Amino acid sequence: MKNILKVPFLIVIALCLLIQSCDWFKETPEIGLVLAKHFDNKLYKKFDTAAYNKVFIGRLEAQKTELTNPLTLKFYYESIQQQPAFVTRFYVNGGLDTLKSYIGKSREHGFNPEIFGLKDLSRLLSALDANKFKTVEELYPVLADLEIRSAESALKYHNFIYFGCINPRGLLSRYYIKVKRPDSNSIKKLLDTKDLAALLSAIQPKSSQYLALQAALAAYEGATVKDEQAIKTVKINLERLRWKLPETGPVYVQVNIPDFSLVWMNEADTLIQMKVCVGGKREQDYQAKIATFLKTGNLDDKPKNHETPILFSKLNAIQVNPIWNIPASIAQSEIYYQALKDPYYLSNNNMRVYHKGKLVNDPDTIQWAKYPRQKLPFQFKQGAGDGNAMGKFKFMFESGTSIYLHDTNNKYAFNLKNRAISHGCVRVEKPLEFAELLLGDKFQYDKLRMEINLPPLDTTKMAIYQKKLEKKADTVNVFQLKPKWFSVKPTVSLLINYHTAWFQNGHIEFRPDIYGLDEILWSKLQKFL
Repeated sequence: MKNILKVPFLIVIALCLLIQSCDWFKETPEIGLVLAKHFDNKLYKKFDTAAYNKVFIGRLEAQKTELTNPLTLKFYYESIQQQPAFVTRFYVNGGLDTLKSYIGKSREHGFNPEIFGLKDLSRLLSALDANKFKTVEELYPVLADLEIRSAESALKYHNFIYFGCINPRGLLSRYYIKVKRPDSNSIKKLLDTKDLAALLSAIQPKSSQYLALQAALAAYEGATVKDEQAIKTVKINLERLRWKLPETGPVYVQVNIPDFSLVWMNEADTLIQMKVCVGGKREQDYQAKIATFLKTGNLDDKPKNHETPILFSKLNAIQVNPIWNIPASIAQSEIYYQALKDPYYLSNNNMRVYHKGKLVNDPDTIQWAKYPRQKLPFQFKQGAGDGNAMGKFKFMFESGTSIYLHDTNNKYAFNLKNRAISHGCVRVEKPLEFAELLLGDKFQYDKLRMEINLPPLDTTKMAIYQKKLEKKADTVNVFQLKPKWFSVKPTVSLLINYHTAWFQNGHIEFRPDIYGLDEILWSKLQKFL
């Protein structure tokens, strides 16, 4: 009896193994079901995941040198078992066609659509649209390539449009703003998106400046006689506007270096606008000269570079009647020669000399010829007062550099057309108006006015003002002018930037590329245009 029961049992096992080996009850993967339903073609129900995966891995490896983020894509697809997730989600619902459409219009941003693989994407979509596969195996390489290429195209388009195609911090030596760049999280977020069309729409730049430059680019490119220089400058500045800068908030101050201007913005309103002077352009052949200096170490070989850096910070204080801590570079290149030529230069210009932190009481007696300027053991400070190069105001912000916004005792410079003349700091034309806005408090503003011998706006404080004037005029007890600090609360965002084209008063304004930064950017942009 036991043997009789044993035979049917063995037959059942054999049948189960046979069924399993023949895949009679194997579940069709999602991509097979999606394509089978869309094309009403049962061929796709024969989709074999293991066979497809082998093809996909091979195609991904073969194309890795052509991909922007090959390792990221490799790890991503490993994490989802090589599923054709992009095609599964976005082929039937038109998401891939939307991607193709956006890429096809990328010239509106100044890009060549081919850098996003438009031809390959179009060809592969057409191949799948044709639905002419005789065997399911013929599908696998087309599907694998479409998956890889659509993911790559979406990633590259997303990154270039949303973040910009160039990282300025890796290109410009005096670019000190931390810009947001694509990372593994942003890439994964895009690859995992459930609505590609919505994402592509969301990343389109929407600022009024960007849209105005886009419209200008279209007009310039559509003109019968093309202005190639204008097209070039607009494309460069579109890229600048794509860089993800820190949030300024609704109230902020912006200095535009090529325009030699400062504007105080509140939402879309300009509260104040004024001229500024910025740092002078670096010497010609700077790179070659700095290479020579690095070899010789001789200061005579060191080229000058006073360009104002591009930076973002917060204005947090005002120093009234400031002391100028003269940088070592200026001391070596200018102060040293002036003192060598005129022993009374320092005292006549209210400059104090320090040696190892201690004040030198009689700097006019120093034998400057004894000291080589590259090993100058002195530090210099210019005291507060009318002759101070900082003027009466220094506007403070943290930057990690010795750059400030400040007043100046050389007001004539604001009449110059080219105001790239400073040692790097930004000289402001209307420091008193600027200080009033920064303080935003009438009481503090009156205190500031009295420090620079201006009467308070509040006439009830005139007695206090008169006492201050009497103290300064006292010839018995010699008055020593000292700096006074005023806190800026809340702090105000400061953006020192570089734009050579922008929209204003109904048309595009252009400015000369005073530091040659347009040319540096253009050389890198070429391969994307």
